[in-house]
Amino acid sequence: MTTTIRPTLAGQTRADIRFFVDRVVIPGADEFDRVGAVDPGVLADMAERGWWGAVVDERAGGTGAGMVDFARLHEEVGRGCSSLRSLLTVHSMVLQALHRWGTAPAQRQWFTGLVTGTTLGAFCLTEPQAGSDFTALQAVARPTADGFALSGHKLWVTGGQIANLLLVFARTPRGPSAFLVPADAAGVSRTPVPEILGIRGSQLAEIHLSEVHVGADALVGPEGMGLSLATDVLDIGRLSVAAGSVGIIQACLEACAKYARRREQGGTTISGHQLIQQMISTMSVDVRAGRLLCWQAATLKDQRDPATLIATCVAKQFAATRAVAAANDAVQLHGALGCSGQYPVARYLRDAKVMEIIEGSTQTQHLLIARDSLSRPDYVLDVA
Repeated sequence: MTTTIRPTLAGQTRADIRFFVDRVVIPGADEFDRVGAVDPGVLADMAERGWWGAVVDERAGGTGAGMVDFARLHEEVGRGCSSLRSLLTVHSMVLQALHRWGTAPAQRQWFTGLVTGTTLGAFCLTEPQAGSDFTALQAVARPTADGFALSGHKLWVTGGQIANLLLVFARTPRGPSAFLVPADAAGVSRTPVPEILGIRGSQLAEIHLSEVHVGADALVGPEGMGLSLATDVLDIGRLSVAAGSVGIIQACLEACAKYARRREQGGTTISGHQLIQQMISTMSVDVRAGRLLCWQAATLKDQRDPATLIATCVAKQFAATRAVAAANDAVQLHGALGCSGQYPVARYLRDAKVMEIIEGSTQTQHLLIARDSLSRPDYVLDVA
């Protein structure tokens, strides 16, 4: 019998991940943005390193070492290419749902492919009218003799153009529920979404479902418990976006420090100007603060502490807003060149703005954080 050996994240340091991102991801990132797709060869290279299965730790059959390493991976990939990190995010959310909530037959069918990256997953929640509001979902899953028939229309599906497996949220008679739907199933069609503001290489699609029949084992978690499942997997996605936003700040810091040391004005480099130094100093502080907030949220996840939910909201709110600020300053520091395609900072700014919207907008994070703070006696916050 042949044993398949899966590479794991456990033995890969930040330096290892960074080396791959610098050598393989960054040289093609602007092109991925321009053509609206990530090179499939890069996706395959990531599979060889076990990155698609990193959300599940090695003991449970995945390739990860824990959520701290998961956050570190998503930060470094986000530093190189937010589109690639977004593909990794939604795939991780689908794998998380299957691992924690999937039926035994579904796990036998899909788990290995998702872990190894031979099967890619996509998350289908948002709709034209309901947005991401579970109480207003229009997609329906009609019970049949042997399963369900799904019909509906999903928007902004990251990786929807290339995904093999869709995690679809739809209403059943018992309430919002989640289903695993093969992307090539009869009744599934996808329409590419072109010319978006940022993460242009993430291959967004609209997904249309017309009487798509799936078996009872495609139901993920108990029927009617889709909100609980979504809360769980969206928390993973939120950590990824937070970490990826830290990666954007780091990328801005590196680009600005490099440019400021070379660009001359009035006979000296602009690195000697105090206002330039202030911009770079702020980025340096923000990347450290964001990284620590992500570390705290990830550590609480590894400890299975419920406080991780709010900690992740805090990390996402801070990192996403500071990524926008860092990218805005990076474009300003580069001047007219920052508005061109000659430097990546314009891409950083477009991608950073998307981070304030996906996996819960900045305003949503403010509401959740405020409610948590106001619910505590004397406003005392737990500090991990």
